[in-house]
Amino acid sequence: GSEAASEQGQEEEVEDRLKEHMDNLLDKSAKTRQAALQSLRLALSSKTLSEFLLERRLTLTDSLEKCLKKGKGEEQALAGTVLTLLCLQMGSSPEGEEVFRSLKPLLISVLTDSTASPSARQSCATALGMCCYIAAADLE
Repeated sequence: GSEAASEQGQEEEVEDRLKEHMDNLLDKSAKTRQAALQSLRLALSSKTLSEFLLERRLTLTDSLEKCLKKGKGEEQALAGTVLTLLCLQMGSSPEGEEVFRSLKPLLISVLTDSTASPSARQSCATALGMCCYIAAADLE
């Protein structure tokens, strides 16, 4: 019993940290947003969090949208990477498709913006390709 309680406590701690990182995506400081994106990237690439993300996908999608729109260079690149990981976690579910469909125009916009940094454009191209492969219901 105590092992299960300990495991649940750890899971709650991880979720609390993730919620904090998601809140930090809306911070005024670009450094804080980038640190939050890096932490989310690490978390999403090391642990399956589908259920947690399913409940918070709209909040996270809105935050990533703001990072892609208002951020520069590194922040946009990290947001593209986190979006790719979010799509991987959500899979080909209707919710995963919804996330992709809502951010696809923005990814294309950053990708085709010749003033955006090469790393941001590359990250958005990867996100577009991966999310399209995983979550796009429309074959075109």
